[in-house]
Amino acid sequence: MTDHHTRQRTARAPGSSRLVALLALVCGVAVGNVYFPQAVAPLMAAGLGVSPGAAAGVVTATQFGYAAGVFLLVPLGDRLPPRPLLVTLLTVTGAGLCAAAAAPALPPLLAASLLVGVATVVAPLAGPLAAGLVPAERRGVVGGTLLSGSLAGMLLSRTAGGALADRLGWRAPYVLAALLTFVAALLLARALPSVAPPSRQRYARLLAEPVRLLCTEPALRRSSFYQATVFAGFSAAWTGVALLLTGPVYGFGAAAVGLLALVNAVTMSVTPVAGRLVDRRGPDPVNLVCFLLVLTSAAVLALGGLGGTPGLLCLVTGTLLLDVGMQSGMVANQVRVYALAADVRSRLNTAYMTCAYLGGSLGSWLAARAYAWCGWSGVCALVALLTGLGLVRHLGGRAAHPRVPRPSAS
Repeated sequence: MTDHHTRQRTARAPGSSRLVALLALVCGVAVGNVYFPQAVAPLMAAGLGVSPGAAAGVVTATQFGYAAGVFLLVPLGDRLPPRPLLVTLLTVTGAGLCAAAAAPALPPLLAASLLVGVATVVAPLAGPLAAGLVPAERRGVVGGTLLSGSLAGMLLSRTAGGALADRLGWRAPYVLAALLTFVAALLLARALPSVAPPSRQRYARLLAEPVRLLCTEPALRRSSFYQATVFAGFSAAWTGVALLLTGPVYGFGAAAVGLLALVNAVTMSVTPVAGRLVDRRGPDPVNLVCFLLVLTSAAVLALGGLGGTPGLLCLVTGTLLLDVGMQSGMVANQVRVYALAADVRSRLNTAYMTCAYLGGSLGSWLAARAYAWCGWSGVCALVALLTGLGLVRHLGGRAAHPRVPRPSAS
C-alpha cells in the first residue's frame, strides 16, 4: 500500500507537466516515422530503380506494420512497466530505421519499414500512461497535448523528410529519424518514473480482449469503421499527392510535398475546437461534418490535376479540408470509444487504432494502383468512395444507434 501511494505521489508531482510535454514530443517523433516516407517515396523509386507504385509499397508496409504493432504490442501497456517497454520499442524502431537507410534494394527496405511500423507504437501507449500522471480534471488537456504532438509529427515529418531527401537523397531522412528516435529513447529512460503496470493478466488474454470488445460493442465497431474509412481516404490522398507533385504535371521535388504538409500544420488548431463541439453536441454531428468535409475535399483535390497556380491552390485547399475532416472525426470517434469504460480503455484503443491503421494501409495500397490506372482523378475518386462508405453507414444507422452499455472488464 505504501508503494502504491508513493507511485501516486510520484505520478502527480509538479514535474508531471514537463513529463507530459516530453511524451508529446516523443509521440511526434514516433508518429513521424510512419508518415515521412510518403514525401520521399518518389525519390526511393528513382534511387532503387523501381516504379513509383512499387516504392509506395514502403508507405503501405509501414502503416500495415503500425496497425499490427497496435494490435500486438499496445495491450502490453496494461501488463509491462512503461519505462522499459517504451525505451525498448524506441530502440528497436531506431534500429529498423538504420536498416532502412542502408537497404540496398526494395525487398529489404520493405522488411525494415514493416519492423519500423510495428515498433513505433509509442503514441497509443503514451496516452494511458499520461492520463495516470495527472488528476482526472486535467486528463482532457493532457490527451489534447499528446494528440497535438502526434499531429505535429504527422505533418512536420513530411516537410523535413521531403526537404532533406531533395538535398541529400532519400536515405538521409531515415538517418535523421533514427537519431531522433534514439534521443527520444534516452530521454524517456532518464525521465519516466517507475510505475507498476495496472494488470497482471496473461498476454494471450490481453490480446483477445480487443477482439472481444469489437464483437460485443456496437459503438466501438461504428467508431472503428468511421475512422478506418476516413483514414483510408486521408492516406490515399497523401500517397497520391506525392506522385502528382513529383510527376509530369508539376515536376516538383520531394520538398514540395513537405511544404504542402507544412501549410496544413495550421489544422492542428482544429483539434481543441472539435473537442468542444463534441462535448457540446455529441460525437454524431461532428462525424457528419467530418464526412462532408472529406467528400468536399475530394472534389476540390480533383481540380489539382489541372496544374499551374490554380491547381496548386486547389491542392492546398483540398488538403486543408481533408486534414480538418480527418482530425475532427478522430476526436469524435475517440470520445465515443473512451466513454465506454475506463478500466479497459487501452484495450478499446487497441481495437480502434488497429482498425484505423488497417484502413490507412489499405488506402495507401489502393492509391498507388489507382494512380497507375487512372492518374490523379482515380485517386480522388477513391477518396470519395472510401469516405462515402462511412457516410452511408452513418446516415443509415443514426436512428438505430442505441445507448451503449458499459463493457465488463475482463
